[in-house]
Amino acid sequence: LSRLTSQVSRVSRTRVLAAGSRSFFQLSETHEMMRSTCRDFAEKELKPNAAEIDKNHKFPGESVKQMGSLGLMGVAIKEENGGTGLDDLAYAIAMEEISRGCASAGVIMSVNNSLYSSPVEKFSISEAQKEQYLKPFASGEKLGCFGLSEPGNGSDAGAARTTAVKDGDHYILNGTKAWITNAHEADAAIVFATTDRSLKHKGISAFLVDKGTPGFSLGTKEDKLGIRGSSTSNLIFEDCRIPASALVGKEGEGFKIAMVTLDGGRIGIAGQALGIAQAAYDCAVEYAQQRQTFGVPIAQHQMVQQKLARMAVAIESARLLTWQAAALKSAKKPFTKEAAMGKLAASEAATFCSHTAIQVLGGMGYVSSMPAERHYRDARITEIYEGTSEMMIMVIAGNLLKEAAANAK
Repeated sequence: LSRLTSQVSRVSRTRVLAAGSRSFFQLSETHEMMRSTCRDFAEKELKPNAAEIDKNHKFPGESVKQMGSLGLMGVAIKEENGGTGLDDLAYAIAMEEISRGCASAGVIMSVNNSLYSSPVEKFSISEAQKEQYLKPFASGEKLGCFGLSEPGNGSDAGAARTTAVKDGDHYILNGTKAWITNAHEADAAIVFATTDRSLKHKGISAFLVDKGTPGFSLGTKEDKLGIRGSSTSNLIFEDCRIPASALVGKEGEGFKIAMVTLDGGRIGIAGQALGIAQAAYDCAVEYAQQRQTFGVPIAQHQMVQQKLARMAVAIESARLLTWQAAALKSAKKPFTKEAAMGKLAASEAATFCSHTAIQVLGGMGYVSSMPAERHYRDARITEIYEGTSEMMIMVIAGNLLKEAAANAK
């Protein structure tokens, strides 16, 4: 990947021809190299082990180390901060190809890139903080996690009950974070806690907490439907004392940091969902060409062709929406609506394509000797985490109405 990194300046060669809200892409050589590198790695290292990882709920530690060596744990993080220094389109492409091989590896990569490294780089208060909490994470030497959700708040991120009380030159954390991906393997977490409850969401702040800090413990690993290779657990804080230097940004900026981070994170999860959808489609096409009924491959039956065609349309449509959001983010233009659109379309494509793949395979789609049922289980979470489909619709609609109001003036 050294050649890929050296060509960062050529990323701008990606041509985006805008026509209204639509964009049409011709990938640059850099992006094609990223796609090829990740696809080869996924085919050789991830795909052959994905079933075992899923069956045994096994963290793919060796693969994650290799992903770090390839520069995939900090794709869009600047080189001086330990990352690869590419753009968000490169990240979306990488997420799709890695997730096509193993959805668990994809979400581990996504959290470290989007939810941990990105906000630390964007909002870090000092170079010392970046040196300790960004460089080794973006390089893949260490792994991070993101502590926002709580047992009772669900999509209402502003209702955080975890508290951070100032005590001299320290803060004392108390509370529980729920559904935290990478919890058991992470070396540090970015944690959101209320520093002033009277200010509601404006009283939330963000902190970096090291694994092993006294008062910081982990809950039991969740036994999940899918993405079983990634650990999901509670982060528990009981009089956890951290230095004031652990604050990310300023006091009261936590909610803003979380929302900005999730906007970008949705591009990563859209990429993951695309990878799952593509893997399900690949499985269905291969089987349809081999399985015969009435003397011909079932791919020649119009009903099967209809299923394959609809799968392909869903994938291509979602991919273009996702790439558009990534291109807008890289260009430092507003992308909240487009990221929500990409995430909604891609996650729905993943569940639709994995469901349809099982229909194409019939009984063989229902057994673990074929990957279709794993894709079906892995796909479901993409409509839930980093913003449910219902929340994505609200985000899209809210932005559309704002645009309509602005155009009416």
